[in-house]
Amino acid sequence: MAGKAVEKRTGTEVDPRDEPSAEWGWHGSFPKATRAGALVTGILMFVMLYGNHENRTEDIVLIVIGATLILGVLFDIRRSRTAWRR
Repeated sequence: MAGKAVEKRTGTEVDPRDEPSAEWGWHGSFPKATRAGALVTGILMFVMLYGNHENRTEDIVLIVIGATLILGVLFDIRRSRTAWRR
């Protein structure tokens, strides 16, 4: 059992009992689709500023959420570019 934990840490083999998706071949994420979805959602938050708002509370919430999403994507892009240097 200890040998499998070492193999899992080094990335040579994934035990299907730990991660069932590895059994049928898919094991990963969709980084480009996640970034694109976050960017589209962030932009839509700014588009929703145009409307029949009575006060500015909604505007503040939309701006904070949109800016957070876009800054998160920029941080993720920067982090992935410099990941190999560490």
